[in-house]
Amino acid sequence: MLDLGAGSGRLTAELARAARRVVAVELDGRWAEHLRGRWSNVEVVEGDAASVMLPDQPFRVVANLPFDRTTGILRHLLDDPSVPLVRADVIVEWGVALKRARPWPSTLNGVLWGAWYSSSVGRRLPRTDFDPPPRVDAGLLAFERRQRPLVPESSSRSYRVFVARGFRRGLRSVAATRTLRTRGLVGLEPRELDAHQWAGLFASVQSAVR
Repeated sequence: MLDLGAGSGRLTAELARAARRVVAVELDGRWAEHLRGRWSNVEVVEGDAASVMLPDQPFRVVANLPFDRTTGILRHLLDDPSVPLVRADVIVEWGVALKRARPWPSTLNGVLWGAWYSSSVGRRLPRTDFDPPPRVDAGLLAFERRQRPLVPESSSRSYRVFVARGFRRGLRSVAATRTLRTRGLVGLEPRELDAHQWAGLFASVQSAVR
């Protein structure tokens, strides 16, 4: 279990009771030193949650993410499908939770992550539940690895290029009109396609190339 941004260790303590092994990552050296030695099954790593080395065996994440670092940390966890992340339950700003969990209008990151992970919102957390309270409410956002990915892991790099180009230049820059018509996508904007539609379009284009 990975606890990113462990802080004072409130969440770390609960994870230590529930998990066999916990890695608590904390950027602030003072907090990291405060956490060391408190639990026999917790390894404390002083480092940046957006760049720390991730485990090479299956792991889960449970974390209250720093609101101003959310996107960077999520990209570190989700960009590379070869990272053996099984599930991430993270507390983020309420607006971010909704944006990441809804299928459309889609975003570039949402489409790419959606090829290998499903996302959902568990609950809304009032700002008054936190000490000190943030400026906005928070939400519990979950990413869970799909049993059957929408795109093969071996195609992750080419898929990233495909989707990025489509978002930047439009669907006609990545697929022929005939292909778009066959899939019922003529006239649609990139943000109108969800992760399943993007993956299906990619598969059709790849098949045509072969």
